[in-house]
Amino acid sequence: MKKFLILFILILSLIQLFSITLKEVYDTALPQNDYDKYLELETGEIYTGGLLIGKILSPFTHDLQGNEGLNVRIQGNGAILDLQGEEICISYCDNILDIEDCIIINGNVRFKGIDTSTLVGTPTGSVRFVSFYQPHDYGIRITGCGEGITIERNIVVDAIDTGNDYIFMTGISSDWLPTGSNIAPTGQSGFYGFPLMIDNWSFFNDEETNNIPLKHFVLLCEYG
Repeated sequence: MKKFLILFILILSLIQLFSITLKEVYDTALPQNDYDKYLELETGEIYTGGLLIGKILSPFTHDLQGNEGLNVRIQGNGAILDLQGEEICISYCDNILDIEDCIIINGNVRFKGIDTSTLVGTPTGSVRFVSFYQPHDYGIRITGCGEGITIERNIVVDAIDTGNDYIFMTGISSDWLPTGSNIAPTGQSGFYGFPLMIDNWSFFNDEETNNIPLKHFVLLCEYG
């Protein structure tokens, strides 16, 4: 057992030493086709950390802050993305995020939109052929948007419950926003439209959890 722990620690150290961050790839990525940033990842390589595309919503001033959104494609080619508790998120913009053919662990993918009398920004895009293992919070979370998003042929296993999620307008956690579900679109689908869901597979290794339908797929109301 002691030898196993030493080996495990060594492997983690090597990952930290030789991996490249996803943000580094994003910063150096060039335009291609209709994308402002085209991230071509290497087969079997490990990329660490999350990625934010677009702005953030301040719960204090209720305005959008940060960089403008871009059209982004992540062509995984079988790469491993260890998000290390972070997320790949496109938020509060009218841009596209397409992710395809990779393995994502220790994080999640989020599409965040908003449509009010003063703020409008609803991203679109797709997540295709992605395997999620032990994603934090959710595998895929869609909030404040839905129409124009395709979730196709993904495998999501063992989403980790990290406690209640937060209401995006206030930053306050809510009992109505539990984490630990593999795929979680917005509950306001009548207003934002609904993502196109095609042949996704959801599983939990714990048999009791696996028998709970809402652990696999749940509609969440982002207003709490």
